Amino acid sequence: MKKIWIMTLFPDYFLPLMQFGIIGSALRGERGEKIELKCVQIRDYTEKEYKGVDDTPYGGGAGMVMRADVLKNALFDGVISKGAYGENFKDRLEVIYMSPRGKVWNNQSCKELSKLEKDLVFICGRYEGIDERFIEKYIDREISIGDFILSGGEIPTMAVIDSFLRFKDGVLGNAESKMEESFQQGLLEHPQYTKPPVFEGINVPEILLSGHHKKIEEYRKSESVRITKKYRPDLLKDGQ
Repeated sequence: MKKIWIMTLFPDYFLPLMQFGIIGSALRGERGEKIELKCVQIRDYTEKEYKGVDDTPYGGGAGMVMRADVLKNALFDGVISKGAYGENFKDRLEVIYMSPRGKVWNNQSCKELSKLEKDLVFICGRYEGIDERFIEKYIDREISIGDFILSGGEIPTMAVIDSFLRFKDGVLGNAESKMEESFQQGLLEHPQYTKPPVFEGINVPEILLSGHHKKIEEYRKSESVRITKKYRPDLLKDGQ
């Protein structure tokens, strides 16, 4: 994976993603192998500047639907042509639509997408969604970040990019960090503490100050189980 393309009506949404934090550093080539993020303004690929990307739904109903022909123009002229992917673009591109009916995103999904060798194209829908015919012809994968509705696909796209890029080699400064995080071992992460040693009468657990690494590891594992039982018992396997 060398490039991530985002087809959107609001490219400025993604400026903070490129400017700040660990993921911003990765997208600037300062961490790991550089991955370019390129935004494609869908409005640039319609004949009308205003109200050209969407239209009323056939059969009636509230809201507007993004047009298949405009989305195809943006995909072919804004991504495939500019990226020089050629006629066999499907061998080199994975086109993803952020959709409520997609597979729910999780930690395993992050790992799988991070290993994909193809470049990625994210379609950020708006209004009532996009024409089904475009989905049938050009979408390879649909992703949902949960059972709720947002006003567009930009925020889910950022969440997906942020979460899977952390699994790319060299992105996290400490490779052990991603191994100890929540969900990595099927459990929530253990509680974390730092200075001061006493805060409003609450002490840091003594075991963490002991320097006994084996006991600290055992304590943290037991705390992970305790926290998971309390907050996400659905994650626990039988017998834990």
